[in-house]
Amino acid sequence: MTWESEGVEKCKGETTVGLEKGKQPNRYFPGNAIKTTKYTLLLFIPMNLFEQFHRLANIYFVGLAILNFVPVVNAFQPEVALIPICVILCLTALKDAWEDFRRYQSDRKLNNTPCLIYSRKEKQFVERRWKDVRVGDFVRVVCNEIVPADLLLLHTSDPSGVCHIETSNLDGETNLKLRRTMSGLCISHPVFEPESFNSVVVCEKPNNNLNHFKCYAEKPDKEKVGAGIESLLLRGCTVRNTDHAVGFVVYAGHETKSMLNNNGPRYKRSKLERKLNINVFFCVILLFTMCLIGALGHFLWLQALPVVPPFLVPDSNGHLDSPSLSGFYMFFTMIILLQVLIPISLYVSIELVKIGQIFFITNDIDLYDEDTDSRVQCKALNITEDLGQIEYIFSDKTGTLTENKMVFRRCSIMGTEYPHKENAVLEEPESEEDIIFDHVPQPPNTRWSLDTEDTNPEDTQHHHGSWRKSKVAGTAQSNVAFSSPLETEVIPDRKLLQQISRAESSSSSSQKIDPYLDFFLALAICNTVVVSMATAQRQRVSAPRLLLILKVFLNCLALSFCSFISGQNRTISEDSVTEGDDFNPPVKTEEPGDINGLQTCSLYAPSQCNMPATTSDNLSYEAESPDEAALVYAAKAYGFTLLARTHDSVTVRLPSGEDLVFEVLDTLTFDPIRKRMSILVRHPITKKFVLYTKGADYAIMELLGTPYAGMCRHQKNIAADTQHHLDCYAKEGLRTLCFTKKIVSDKMYESWLVNRRRALAAIDNREELVMDTAVQLETNLSLLGATGIEDRLQESVPDTIVALREAGIQVWVLTGDKPETAVNIGYACRLLEDEDLVINMSTVFQLTCTSILDCTLEEVRRYSEDPRNVDTTQDISLVIDGRTLTMALSSDLQDRFVDLAKRCRSVLCCRVTPLQKSRVVKVVREKLKVMTLAVGDGANDVNMIQAADIGIGISGQEGMQAVMASDFAISRFRHLKKLLLVHGHWCYTRLANMIIYFFYKNVAYVNLLFWYQFFCGFSGTAMIDYWLMIFFNLFFTSVPPIMFGIMDNDVSAEMLLGVPELYRMGQGCNSISCYIFTHLGLFWFSTFWVSMLDAFYQSLVCFFIPYLAYQDSDIDVFTFGTPLNTISLFTILLHLSIEIKAWTVIHWVIILGSVVLYFIVTLAYSGLCITCNPPSNPYWILQSQMADPMFYLICILTTVVALLPRYHKCYPPCPFNVPLSVLQSSFFMN
Repeated sequence: MTWESEGVEKCKGETTVGLEKGKQPNRYFPGNAIKTTKYTLLLFIPMNLFEQFHRLANIYFVGLAILNFVPVVNAFQPEVALIPICVILCLTALKDAWEDFRRYQSDRKLNNTPCLIYSRKEKQFVERRWKDVRVGDFVRVVCNEIVPADLLLLHTSDPSGVCHIETSNLDGETNLKLRRTMSGLCISHPVFEPESFNSVVVCEKPNNNLNHFKCYAEKPDKEKVGAGIESLLLRGCTVRNTDHAVGFVVYAGHETKSMLNNNGPRYKRSKLERKLNINVFFCVILLFTMCLIGALGHFLWLQALPVVPPFLVPDSNGHLDSPSLSGFYMFFTMIILLQVLIPISLYVSIELVKIGQIFFITNDIDLYDEDTDSRVQCKALNITEDLGQIEYIFSDKTGTLTENKMVFRRCSIMGTEYPHKENAVLEEPESEEDIIFDHVPQPPNTRWSLDTEDTNPEDTQHHHGSWRKSKVAGTAQSNVAFSSPLETEVIPDRKLLQQISRAESSSSSSQKIDPYLDFFLALAICNTVVVSMATAQRQRVSAPRLLLILKVFLNCLALSFCSFISGQNRTISEDSVTEGDDFNPPVKTEEPGDINGLQTCSLYAPSQCNMPATTSDNLSYEAESPDEAALVYAAKAYGFTLLARTHDSVTVRLPSGEDLVFEVLDTLTFDPIRKRMSILVRHPITKKFVLYTKGADYAIMELLGTPYAGMCRHQKNIAADTQHHLDCYAKEGLRTLCFTKKIVSDKMYESWLVNRRRALAAIDNREELVMDTAVQLETNLSLLGATGIEDRLQESVPDTIVALREAGIQVWVLTGDKPETAVNIGYACRLLEDEDLVINMSTVFQLTCTSILDCTLEEVRRYSEDPRNVDTTQDISLVIDGRTLTMALSSDLQDRFVDLAKRCRSVLCCRVTPLQKSRVVKVVREKLKVMTLAVGDGANDVNMIQAADIGIGISGQEGMQAVMASDFAISRFRHLKKLLLVHGHWCYTRLANMIIYFFYKNVAYVNLLFWYQFFCGFSGTAMIDYWLMIFFNLFFTSVPPIMFGIMDNDVSAEMLLGVPELYRMGQGCNSISCYIFTHLGLFWFSTFWVSMLDAFYQSLVCFFIPYLAYQDSDIDVFTFGTPLNTISLFTILLHLSIEIKAWTVIHWVIILGSVVLYFIVTLAYSGLCITCNPPSNPYWILQSQMADPMFYLICILTTVVALLPRYHKCYPPCPFNVPLSVLQSSFFMN
């Protein structure tokens, strides 16, 4: 192996199977076996301990346990002091071992998966394991099989050299993608011979970019053939609709792109966890203060002794330590004695509580989506409480706020608009049964009747007159993505049908040239839609199963037919697997009767030839985006049916029944810079080179030049009229696209082809060169028309946004749509209100942008400083486009823009790129120091999702990239309401209260030992048996707070949804008692210290009432300590009982079970332990106490007095209109 200076990898095209290891030409490359485990069997203990000691708390407790072995400072038996930390370390080690063992099993299963590798010795492909694959091997992959390594595609069973793959294991997308063999290498041979391959493959260094690959093959004659991502089969992909494919291994094992993207589980520290460290620091200060008091007290006590008491035993030399030295030693003894002040089990308890919270979130039936059979997925296990502290939400629009089910609504052709009013009456059926049973079958061979009576528009019930009144579609699902009846059924416009009929009759049969025909041809072929038979449709894969696929490549859902066509006979591969039972879903057809007053029938002519299987009714389209699917189905509705697509051809059936086979010369794919895509074809009739282009209006209009043939006089009018129609579409909330055509001369094509091949063969700056060739060709375009596609709002989106706003959350929408479209949708989803003052920022000059910001800020500040506007908020909304946003985020304007944005109720950013989305999130989060949440559904939202404190992906129509990059995944935007307002509030309040309770519990218990030091000369003596002290925290009081953190509900879900303002208790300073709930800090600070004071008070009561009761008696130290231990248990558990707001059977069982367990264990320990702790032993102590009535009186009286402050609750004033009963059930001061 050699690494070139240009950063490329060079390997020879020789198979390694059959060669000795030392003779393998590519032996220096890593193997294909993977290892994702963290430990080995021999090194597990030291490595795991090393990892656990990264947590400072563990080092602290181990240090104290070791310190207890020093005789002069020990407080307990040294072995006893090791028990708590050993229990914690062992539990964590067992958890880590189990997780690592599962990773080991997964690795072993994956590495031993069978595959076919070419053997030089046996001159054929032989079965080996994935772990045997090496760089340079030739691997054969059959249909429905997973690719074992990154393969450079050299040969396929398809004569055109194409291979279809499914990349759901990598990016979640279930639609098929096309891969092509390297041109000029092997694909011309009917049978691939690996030993005839004698080229050297040079590719870039391994990287994790799934959408980028640079490579070239150098032939023996030094000719270089370039290849890109379109020729790379990635490890983990599944081969579909291709009998077999042969590839050359370029990356193996951990150098494959899929493994380089496998970064393991993400780790984010929650805001509460960061705050926890501060409170641990406060506890450390408190501990050191108490230890200093103990050391100083011991020194003063020794100084005050007139003579040496007999219990101070000198050493072997008869020497006694000085009081100062004894006080120094006592400091460390007190640290050991009071070490429980730092809660050792708190971190483990927090992890258990979060697991329980996630269980309840993922099993919430209200967050389950029946259509996609998916529920909430929690992928970041340690930030659940952050859901209750969100202040800013950044949302995508398409697929997030909308259904991403594109419905063809309107079109404009050559300046004439066709509204398709009848198409607006189509409603998606409420159930699949409606599709199957509610319609009468229709004979397939009928034409559209252009002589039927006109439909009265007034008799047609229009449910979608405008976006704002649009009705949410039903939830019927289809077997193929983007193919529900709502998306596939288009009722043609009658006038446009007549125009097409005239165009066909007037067009010369030898030419077939007409702008209307070209427009629909562009709709049909200018895309990347994959055509398959309806009998081979693949079912959609639900999100939970996709995640399972991602974890284990072998659990792929092989649910598709693998078929290939040879001549006119279609054969099924023996390896193919059927995909369910619904092979022939019914085609929704109607008789010439009426549907809401509409007469519909088939546009397709009777077939003149005997077509065996390919008819327009049994085709299935698989598109990468719903826009493409909607346009193809619209073209099909007018008779322009996309029949087949291969690597080098596209077949379209015209309304007349004639099939046209276009030779595909090149496809200029869409990219976010050009904002368009093109396809270069050779017309089958005219034999001319034709370039069809579609794209955003602003990216197309500036490229117009040559008018359509015969339309010279009207070209300017056509462009102006089309632009007017586009503006109208955008105002109605429709997504717009422009379509153009260009005739490319032979000379221009030959010249361009040379540059194109050079760009494709380049390995340096390949993307830039390829884009330059696309831009070179996409000039002087002839405008054909434009389309308007509707993307409906999801259900309950307006209600969700209103509730989030009432909860004190600012909602921003970041979209790539036109400003007119975005604003219309903003009003529809109630992001913008009619009474809002909407600020529109759109400019091309930075000076103008600066002026707008300054003037607007001045007006807003003047309004807020006006005494007449006290306690009022101006409803301001900001609309800004991507170009202006770039200026506003510049270093000199960034602060002013953020200052203006935080004063706005909502912000709508239009025409923004994925990088701008992430930049906005980062700027707001860093400048305002707020908790941010980003939600999206597509690959273009990944950067934004990862930039926010919490990223939420929606498993929608655009694949699973957003879900895979997110912390939480939902299926509908409306689920965000309950996820934040209910589960977010509960997770935050439960965990915060549990943490505070943990600190309170430990301080209250440890202080009993501290108060006793004042009566034992600060000698570090404990009046409670050491084992009972350990049992107290490990068993008697450990489960109740965990249950409290998992199950307590301070407010019901109905109340939280009905009064969203209750959510604000987890946010920054707002109208709800700002002096209590200030940015999590003051609330946490005040509640923490009030709980600490309460713990000190309770410990004083629990110590001194029994002390006064037993004063001047002759009881021993453990007889005095046993009531203290019992009282402390009762007080701590009853304190928790007061804190619990929603009692269940589980609460009663755990609370009462802890009390019963205490008495059982203590009675057994007192009865069995005769000499466990010499010279003082707890034998029969509790049994004697329980026979004394004084014991019961002291326990009851002390517990009641200790909990008296808890009986009085204080409620903060209500600054907004929330019923007092709501506050009483949700807010209280400790």
